[in-house]
Amino acid sequence: MHIMVLMLKVLAVTELVFLIVHPRVHALSRDQFPPDFVFGASTSAYQVEGAANEDGRKPSIWDTFSHSGNGDGDVACDQYHKYKEDVQLMANMGLEAYRFSISWSRLIPDGRGQVNPKGLQYYNNLINELISHGIEAHVTLNHWDLPQALEDEYGGWVSRTVVYSSQTSSLYKDCPGLRLKDFTEYADVCFREFGDRVRYWTTVNEANVQAVFDYDIGISPPQRCSPSTIFNCSRGNSSTEPYLVAHHMLLAHASAATVYRKKYQGMQHGLIGFSLLSLGFLPLTNSTEDIMATQRVQDFFDGWFMNPFTFGDYPDIMKKNAGSRLPSFTKKESNLVRGSIDFLGINVYYSFYVSDSPDNLQKENRDFFADLSAKLQRQQTPHNSSLDDWPRVDYLHAYIGSMADALRSGLNVKGYFVWSFMDVFELMGGYEISYGLYYVDMDDPNLRRQPKLSAEWYSNFLKGKPMDPKITKEIHKNASVLSHNPSHHSVT
Repeated sequence: MHIMVLMLKVLAVTELVFLIVHPRVHALSRDQFPPDFVFGASTSAYQVEGAANEDGRKPSIWDTFSHSGNGDGDVACDQYHKYKEDVQLMANMGLEAYRFSISWSRLIPDGRGQVNPKGLQYYNNLINELISHGIEAHVTLNHWDLPQALEDEYGGWVSRTVVYSSQTSSLYKDCPGLRLKDFTEYADVCFREFGDRVRYWTTVNEANVQAVFDYDIGISPPQRCSPSTIFNCSRGNSSTEPYLVAHHMLLAHASAATVYRKKYQGMQHGLIGFSLLSLGFLPLTNSTEDIMATQRVQDFFDGWFMNPFTFGDYPDIMKKNAGSRLPSFTKKESNLVRGSIDFLGINVYYSFYVSDSPDNLQKENRDFFADLSAKLQRQQTPHNSSLDDWPRVDYLHAYIGSMADALRSGLNVKGYFVWSFMDVFELMGGYEISYGLYYVDMDDPNLRRQPKLSAEWYSNFLKGKPMDPKITKEIHKNASVLSHNPSHHSVT
């Protein structure tokens, strides 16, 4: 039954990606959703906190990477100093939950060892402030920002050291042979210090994207890829490292989940999950080849993680196409990974058309994308910078309406988080791309926040208030031409 619930969550979100128009635009309201369904908004630590060099925090791999480019998160939205103001804005909007991440290098600056008291105090303050305003804290442990110290020491996620130490832990008698290392010990600190007030934990955010972007393409830190790729990285192996990194993320999650369930879940009554990017894949044509290619791509992007969580092993097509480059699980590891999530978070961006490309399998040095034996054609994804962000309002209305339909049909979706609460330092676009419900004036010394039209719409929806007639009229006018995914959203 547990497996079926997980699969239903995936199916629910996958269907929602493709829905364009919600036919009953006038009838949408918060009371169409169960009381325990959660509506919120999201950010991540490096993208909003700022205070990069304050109070004992040390660099993450994103600090190192962004300082070599044209923008960084040293100040970002300065939520480190302005968290009370931001939480008040959330409360004013009517948010029920806030999904944020903890900066590993703020809490444990060297990645292991001593906990930073100032970092601990900040996250306690933030969580307490949220609770005092009736907002639930949903916490992500790793949102792409591995401590630079661990990257320098042993290569971060490439190394098995991030998962297991050479010493067997004596802390967990119910799990003989379980070896703890950096990620699990970091997670343990978070569970111990914050778990009395945090009920929802996501261990790794968008693990499939991290593995591909960071270790195959090399577009983001630590920028590891084969020299022959477009970014011509100075180190890395696109043929093997994406699979290795994903494997270690799965094992790290399973190790942290085991600790949580053995030590904390019984008394804290929380849930632990994982987050993936789920792209909408559509066959370019109705040919059998393109339809099969679409299923193959879904197996590589979603099944890469969902199969181990559900069955304890990778999809057969991945084993066939990647061969010995795909790591294997021991029996003990398989048992640890299988069933190790209580929920799955799905981040939705955009869609791709898929066409069959069998020649890719003939390449001498294959990477993740060659193993797909398919070509992907992306549909364009607009973003908004205007305060009158009509495309975002249209999209929110249609998407939330589609979720209401999905729930009525029996699919198991538990929450919806808009990315992002405010304009942030976007990891793939700096300050040139804005997805926030609140506009942040980066030219203002006080980084003034100002609600966009989408914030007004979302607030009215959450509070059950009548919509501004002008907004309702515009939604009706634009409903038939709604663009695909003008924003990033999370569904649990």
